[in-house]
Amino acid sequence: MRTALAQMTSGDDPGDNLRQVQWMLAEAAAEGAEFVLTPEVTNCLSASRTHQNEVLRPESEDPTLAALRQQAEELNIWLLIGSLALKTDDPDGRFANRSFLIGPDGGIRARYDKIHMFDVQVTPEETYRESDGFRPGDRAVLAQTPFGAVGMTVCYDVRFPHLHQALARAGAEILTVPAAFSPVTGAAHWEALLRARAIETGCFVLAPAQTGTHPTTRGKTRRTHGHSMAISPWGEVLVDGGTEAGIHVFDMDRTLVEDARAKVPSLSHIRDFHGP
Repeated sequence: MRTALAQMTSGDDPGDNLRQVQWMLAEAAAEGAEFVLTPEVTNCLSASRTHQNEVLRPESEDPTLAALRQQAEELNIWLLIGSLALKTDDPDGRFANRSFLIGPDGGIRARYDKIHMFDVQVTPEETYRESDGFRPGDRAVLAQTPFGAVGMTVCYDVRFPHLHQALARAGAEILTVPAAFSPVTGAAHWEALLRARAIETGCFVLAPAQTGTHPTTRGKTRRTHGHSMAISPWGEVLVDGGTEAGIHVFDMDRTLVEDARAKVPSLSHIRDFHGP
């Protein structure tokens, strides 16, 4: 299946980001892509909670979601919106970091709220507290499509193999990992983690990423690692998007899932154990 990863440099203006991603979807479709994936926080990448409160909307009112659903229908493509930052009705005012799988009819086929929050201190100067602004999800999501079952995850989820193994044991053949990865952790861990998740599950791992220095009108400027990747079920790197924004198109052969799992059927060898 002809597939495309959209590598973006989203800023904190949802309108500008929407124009960027719409151009990328049109370009991907023109190159024959039937399944297109965008990165985490496609609609707004911002470190300012005040700014986010001003520009973000609930799912039912979000203009990016509405426009991309319409465009998916017009282009007759499957679309993974890596995630959107959305307002919720939570009493504490925290947002959702929500991934959407859109069908070629424009319908929402699945939603997934990122489970694991990026609360880390990478360096003395680089600290993240995602849970201050975003509430974690609590449900793994598997979506059925004509080209295989899709297990949905987001960014920091990639560090938790039990989630991906559970999705694969439930039938996933494709794992999606849209991201806005830190340059420091990205350089050290990104490719290794993605390849590990593919190898241990025998799944394709599709990871569209944010890249570069992100335009901001308020708050701290953010940089991300880039290197959108597609990994085969055998752990081979099929796509490495480098550090420039753009579309990366490749062919995904579903039979590679069966081949990898026949060679090393580790999912069927998982055993319960006691201890430590």
